[in-house]
Amino acid sequence: MSSLINTKVKPFKTTAYHNGQFVDVSDADLAGKWSVFFFYPADFTFVCPTELGDMADLYPEFQKIGVEVYSVSTDTHFVHKAWADASETIQKIKYVMLGDPTGKITRNFEVMIEEEGLALRGTFVVNPAGEIKIIEVHDLGIGRDAKELLRKVQAAQYVAENPGEVCPAKWTPGADTLTPSLELVGKI
Repeated sequence: MSSLINTKVKPFKTTAYHNGQFVDVSDADLAGKWSVFFFYPADFTFVCPTELGDMADLYPEFQKIGVEVYSVSTDTHFVHKAWADASETIQKIKYVMLGDPTGKITRNFEVMIEEEGLALRGTFVVNPAGEIKIIEVHDLGIGRDAKELLRKVQAAQYVAENPGEVCPAKWTPGADTLTPSLELVGKI
């Protein structure tokens, strides 16, 4: 099994629902900034609104560190709008909701459940060069935590800005990091 880690996001173009409007979004929009792709199975479901609502609550924190969030399902942008019209939880979303009715984006990130035409719960953190740096994939019944994702993005940004340093388990901004060396082997 190959990994998408350190590979570039494949080209895409789609229509999204964003702040009450339909907008075109493509891979070109990722250039020069950190991004999170947050795949989920479908609108009007059960675990999905809890995750998207959690992400909506922390979205200002992602913005503060220069990260754009893109939620993605195989629904259309029209369905995203209808869901926002019907759900108070979804109405509070300020990040971009990508429609992927052809499944191209979902397949590009290798989270398509072909038999169902739905996405797994896949989270991908992409650096400003368009390279995937973090991948987390869950089965459909297991929800994610936006606060933990924020911590992971902060760690990815720190490592990118501080070559030669790494972030240990449970690292948070301001905590000690490690500098791998021969002298450190066996000392942790």
